[in-house]
Amino acid sequence: MTDPAALRADAEALLPGLVALRRALHAHPEAGFRLPRTQRAVQDALGELDLEMASGPEDFSSITAVVRGAHPGPAVLLRADMDALRVQERTGLPYASRREGVMHACGHDLHTAGLVGAARLLAARRERMAGAVVLMFEPGEEAGGGALRMIREGVLDAAGTRVEAAYGVHVLPGPPGVFSTRGGTIMAGACALEVVVEGRGGHGSRPQQAIDPVPAVAQIVLALHAFATRRFPTSDPIVLSVTKLAGSEIINAIPDTASLGATIRILSERSRDVLEAELPALAQGIAAAHGCRATVSFRTVYPVTVNDETCAERALATIGGLLGEGRALRATEPSMASEDFSAVLAEVPGAFLFLGATPAGIDPDEAEMNHSPRALFEDGVLADQAAALAALALAHVGAR
Repeated sequence: MTDPAALRADAEALLPGLVALRRALHAHPEAGFRLPRTQRAVQDALGELDLEMASGPEDFSSITAVVRGAHPGPAVLLRADMDALRVQERTGLPYASRREGVMHACGHDLHTAGLVGAARLLAARRERMAGAVVLMFEPGEEAGGGALRMIREGVLDAAGTRVEAAYGVHVLPGPPGVFSTRGGTIMAGACALEVVVEGRGGHGSRPQQAIDPVPAVAQIVLALHAFATRRFPTSDPIVLSVTKLAGSEIINAIPDTASLGATIRILSERSRDVLEAELPALAQGIAAAHGCRATVSFRTVYPVTVNDETCAERALATIGGLLGEGRALRATEPSMASEDFSAVLAEVPGAFLFLGATPAGIDPDEAEMNHSPRALFEDGVLADQAAALAALALAHVGAR
């Protein structure tokens, strides 16, 4: 059995080094699939642990490492995403991003440092472990597709046998050090909609000689918002936000085309099917009423993230036993944000957890949300994250 007090103490002893790693990653963020500096930093941090380690090619900076126990047993996976966002940081932190237009605005720097901490805790216990822990350091989560590519690389079978469970943690505004999760749907799926309306351009002073696509696009925007609130039950809602509009580049010309883009969050495959079947006809019908033609593109960016009921309950019990019951809460509803860890949970059972990380002195309810250029996260939660991830793994591969 794992000694919770010893695991907590060992994690606290690692905290200064984990904070230093997190701040170094924060100061030098990289976005997308190619993260060479981040990859090297993680490799260096893991190098002394004598792990089975493999790295992705030059254009895809993944790292897969295996902590193999001294005794045979099952395999379990722990995941961290490593990529930053193309956001200009405005926090004023002393370790703020030194790269123009790139920032760790979603906390992936904490996720990466926290998993390095878990690796250290597990490596120190491998003589008592019966099984193996696969460490998945993922690039390109924000870009979409990083998890799928690592699955194709074989991350789920890196220990020589398919992992029996997978866990990931994501920081959010909230009381620092408090974890939450639930069985079933934990995060929404994400879909992308793009509509291009073709008319016939002309001079802004003579709209009667043109076929103006702009009013059609404006009406489609209003219709989409009505569709989102009238076509779906409150028990299975969607969130639709039109985030991109384009028309003429000059103010006195009617353009040939106008367009819109929208992000849509769903909680079920049924909702996705309704959207895919009905949105094209909606946009095309409105365009036709204006004498225009609409081309519609609809695609799934992330599937719904669904926790295994048993793994979610095990996670709550394990973290409650490690940190105290008040530090492991059952989430009451899913988040409408999306995650590509959903691809992992579509392959193997597991659970995705949230970790509150609002710094002291800031009301969590007023804190800037992830993806904000002013988002702040308390790096003191790194010890909790490392200990929790290690405990989740040891719940599967503890000494038999």
